[in-house]
Amino acid sequence: MLVSFQSKGSFRKTENFLKNMSKRQIFRSLDGYGRQGVAALSSATPSSSGLAANSWSYEIGKRGNSYSITWLNYDVENGFPVAIMLQYGYATGTGGYVQGRDYINPAIRPIFDKIAESVWKEVTSA
Repeated sequence: MLVSFQSKGSFRKTENFLKNMSKRQIFRSLDGYGRQGVAALSSATPSSSGLAANSWSYEIGKRGNSYSITWLNYDVENGFPVAIMLQYGYATGTGGYVQGRDYINPAIRPIFDKIAESVWKEVTSA
């Protein structure tokens, strides 16, 4: 079976799109989103001392052609991350249980939405 294609006109728009995507300009804003995520998580973290809320940071990673933002919290008590205890709950030393509160997902969701919107805009306007 033989398949052939013919085309008339210019591939200028396609070539410009591919050239813009290869510059990876889309990833320049990751640092800003990392900072926004830290601010959102910090303000949403339930705390009495403020240590957990002030212990948020982020890292931007690149592995092959993939980029990532990882938000981290360095407040650890007795070997266990406080942010995780607050999110999912924990047992007390006297046999009780403190119910967790989902504060991470609602805080970070708007940042994810902004990232998705930004990427979509970049891809569709390239």
